[in-house]
Order: sequence, then structure tokens, then C-alpha cells
Amino acid sequence: MSNTNSSNRMAVPEAKEAMNKFKMEIANELGVPLTEGYNGNLTSYQNGSVGGYMVKKMIEEQEKKMAGK
Repeated sequence: MSNTNSSNRMAVPEAKEAMNKFKMEIANELGVPLTEGYNGNLTSYQNGSVGGYMVKKMIEEQEKKMAGK
């Protein structure tokens, strides 16, 4: 079931491993029992909290860079 028009593609495919590591670090920090592979046992709230916190951390880091810190 491959969708070639998916918006879930990585803009920089070479960053996939780093993003997966970052995702696992955030999940651990939030106490979400995320594992490699299928995570259908988790709620949408749990999965969404990981993605949302990742975005928050990335924005904070970019703001620091833009402020010259």
C-alpha cells in the first residue's frame, strides 16, 4: 500500500536516521513507550505528543540560531 504522493516524505532523506533517534529520545523524555516499527498499541494522543514536542524543540533550536545564541 504505497502512496507516492504522500506528504510524509523526508525533505532530506539522509536525515532519516537522526530524526528517528530524535523521535526515540523525545518519546523517552515524555515517557511514551515508543518502539522501532509498529506502534499501533499507542493512542493517537501519545503519538501526537511525540510529534508535537519534536516540532516544539526544533522551533526552539532554530529560534536560538536566528537570535545568534
